[in-house]
Amino acid sequence: MQGVRRAQIWRYSPQYRRPRHFHAEPELNLIVAGTGRFGTGETILEVEPRDLLCWAPGCDHELIEASADFDLYVIALTPELSERVLGAGGAKILSGPARVRLPPPIFARLLAACHTPLAELEALVVESLVAQLWRCAHGARGTVMNERSLGRRVLTSLLEEPDLPRDDRARLVCAYPTELSRHFRRDIGTTLTAYRTRLRLLRLIERVDSGSNMLAAALEAGFGSYSQCHRAFSRVFGCTPRRFFGSELRREMLEAFAPCASLRQ
Repeated sequence: MQGVRRAQIWRYSPQYRRPRHFHAEPELNLIVAGTGRFGTGETILEVEPRDLLCWAPGCDHELIEASADFDLYVIALTPELSERVLGAGGAKILSGPARVRLPPPIFARLLAACHTPLAELEALVVESLVAQLWRCAHGARGTVMNERSLGRRVLTSLLEEPDLPRDDRARLVCAYPTELSRHFRRDIGTTLTAYRTRLRLLRLIERVDSGSNMLAAALEAGFGSYSQCHRAFSRVFGCTPRRFFGSELRREMLEAFAPCASLRQ
């Protein structure tokens, strides 16, 4: 997210294709032209116009192949604004299928909203317009979603209560504890442990940005110790927490992954 904005729309630009990544903000991709292939976890999704993709917080994704005429819009909200817009069932909505096929009238409505010129509008007006689009898009997902799989139910529980013990989570989703990891990996494309670690790391970054010291942030994020946090951070991000927060590395990573020139504001 650029600056203090809590809601934005990007338009796809081939020169700024990002590597495999994940983030705290939930994201929607509206495919408007051409064809492409997205990677998420161990899964490949083939997309075409009228497809709507949803990436929940912590869900890795990457555009790995696209036709010459490929085009899409990216819609993103901060987690706090998304929760407010979607209401109490927000986690369940976000954890639905990664891809849905939109009926033509709904697709036309969403596309018209994405075409709205935002550059000259005040931030609060942009936020209101994008929030309306967000609500409409997820409402459309709800009308075409099938019965959710066990893996998707586990994902909902992770977004709502990321630190539940395994047995408690199993009872919450009405499954045997031994089923959780297998179904989560099959349906989401990554391991339950890896996804839970990502959510903890995103919480760690949020806590440090809010002023917590590294040890307090690690414990608040759900890690059992700072050493456990350090190992997970270094494994996932390829650098130590202190280097990430205490040098120019973070800014360099942000500029490499999301150049300002690629944004519609």
